[in-house]
Amino acid sequence: MKGPILRGLAVVSLAAGLVALPQAAQAAGPRTDLKVLVVTNGDPNVEAVLEQLKTQGVPYRTVDLHDSGRPVINAAFLADGTTRAKYQAVVLPNANPFSNAAEMTALVNFEKQFGIRQLDSYVYPTPDVGLNYPTYAGEIDGSTADLTASAKAGAFRYLRGPVKFEDISPTVPETYGFRSTPLPDAAGTHFEPYLTQGGNALAGVFTHDNRSEMVLTFSANSNQTQFRTVGQGIITWLTKGVHLGYNRPYFSVNIDDVFLGDARWSTEANCTPGEGCTDPNVTTRDIRMVPADVDRAVAWQTQQGFTFDLYFNGGGSDEEVAENGSDPLLPKFQADRAKFRWGNHTFEHPYLGCLQDVTVIPWVCQKDGGGNTLWTTKAAIKSQITDNRTWGLLKGFSLQNDELVTGEHSGLKILPQQPQDNPNLAPAANETSVGFLGSDASRDFDQRAIGNALTVPRYPMANYFNTGTAAEMVDEYNWIYTSRANGGSGICEDNPATTTCITPLDPATGYQDHIVPSDARIDMFHILKNDPRPHYVHQANITEGRILYPLLDRILGDYRATFADNSPLVNDRLKDNGSMLRKQAAWQAVQNTATAYQQDGKVVISGAAGAAVPITVPTGTKDVSGLLGDLLGLGTPFGQSYAGEQSGWKAGTTTLAVAATTV
Repeated sequence: MKGPILRGLAVVSLAAGLVALPQAAQAAGPRTDLKVLVVTNGDPNVEAVLEQLKTQGVPYRTVDLHDSGRPVINAAFLADGTTRAKYQAVVLPNANPFSNAAEMTALVNFEKQFGIRQLDSYVYPTPDVGLNYPTYAGEIDGSTADLTASAKAGAFRYLRGPVKFEDISPTVPETYGFRSTPLPDAAGTHFEPYLTQGGNALAGVFTHDNRSEMVLTFSANSNQTQFRTVGQGIITWLTKGVHLGYNRPYFSVNIDDVFLGDARWSTEANCTPGEGCTDPNVTTRDIRMVPADVDRAVAWQTQQGFTFDLYFNGGGSDEEVAENGSDPLLPKFQADRAKFRWGNHTFEHPYLGCLQDVTVIPWVCQKDGGGNTLWTTKAAIKSQITDNRTWGLLKGFSLQNDELVTGEHSGLKILPQQPQDNPNLAPAANETSVGFLGSDASRDFDQRAIGNALTVPRYPMANYFNTGTAAEMVDEYNWIYTSRANGGSGICEDNPATTTCITPLDPATGYQDHIVPSDARIDMFHILKNDPRPHYVHQANITEGRILYPLLDRILGDYRATFADNSPLVNDRLKDNGSMLRKQAAWQAVQNTATAYQQDGKVVISGAAGAAVPITVPTGTKDVSGLLGDLLGLGTPFGQSYAGEQSGWKAGTTTLAVAATTV
């Protein structure tokens, strides 16, 4: 032994200097579990909040007021005496939804004791919630509301404003609201407006009786853009900026069929040659990019600060050379190759599922004499993957070998013709080291395993693969969505549960006036629900009329007009989208078994069964996990700065020293 054992050590010498240790342990303060209590009566407004919690990955427990077997809300349900609050926040459908007054009393006492915040999801303004009776009651469709300075300085600092209320149909009421003014302040009582119209509140925080209660005076459902816009701020306010969960607005655009020519819609025959025309004499000129389209794509990306993912088929370029002697598109893309992200779409874009019998409409899978389905072979699939990789390498295009999108998402199941995956697809993907495989979210929404690979469901955008101009787009749209009496296919009449017939759109204005705002709203909904699934279109949409750009300009313009610079869109590539989907699914599977609580300025998380845990905390929070961090107060900044907060994913037991909140 080189020296005596020191007992009662007050300091230790580290490379960074002397760090003081605590002289004596103090009694621990109360613990608050990081879980939200949601009391629901099934109304859309409270269900919208519940859906926001789900999509952000915030743990919660629901109590259904219509369930006769539900637990009683009492002191024992809410807390363990004075030492532990079982919930960090409370969501109610209104200010007092209980038929038993004792339950509301227990909730009020709980909130006072532990400083727990409450949300009233939809209320009628009265003095009981800090408001005068309404100055207006009625529809607020199509109106806008302003965020107050206090809202932007706190939980809603990720918003630029204003918040616009949707008006999807002028004949259908969508949002009902009550505008009112706050009561004058009284002793210990104050109402702080957060969302206003003409100086009247639509949302705000009522502080009274040593409690904080956010009230919303407008109806909502989880599909409305305006609720998704403010939903993140509601959760941040409720949890005081400390909660499990991670929220981002993801938006990536995959452009398929680069170097190919896409078949064109016939406006006369209302079909696409090779894609369902019963008359073999129907022909149209293919749609294929030209060098000037590359210049336009580069300029647009630079202007918008956005990057396309180009999924290419090298065989299309070789075919162009064989037919015309050269392919001017190839050297142009080679010169600008670093401006895009590149992905493998197979060499020639063949159908990689069952062998198709196209002599009938719709096509069917070919069978052998024993009734067994005939499949594209493993060797053929591997060849399409590796030949395109080799072509891309030789031409100077950098791509990720673990990403793949097959032509038409073929090889994957497609109903009703092919209800199972091609059994040769998984081994072919394994043997070519494919890790992420693009799929169609409209047909195959959930991520799933294909051998060692995971699918990445992609949302189709409204622009059809077979249209190069707005007029063609409107013509096909009218064919699909108008009645037979109006010259359409009648699909909308045959499937009224899923499709609504529309009045035929004007070919000159229908794209810009109807299709663009309609699809922009749908795509914005995807963006605002923490969904990393990418969107996809085809190269036909960025040539000729370049119809993709007005749609993207609308989406990006709408987003940036509402959201602050601290909340940029996340524009990832396919493998990153797939990795995030995998993380989200792993967390969802274990979030109800993980232990997470806040106590004495620290958050402690454990028991997530190997899954990474999503965490959102105030700016300045440090990760103090481990001996040095916990004992000596050393630590590193946690997560990434986003939306005025810090957030990230962490596996294993974690301890965070939480910075002071400003929400």
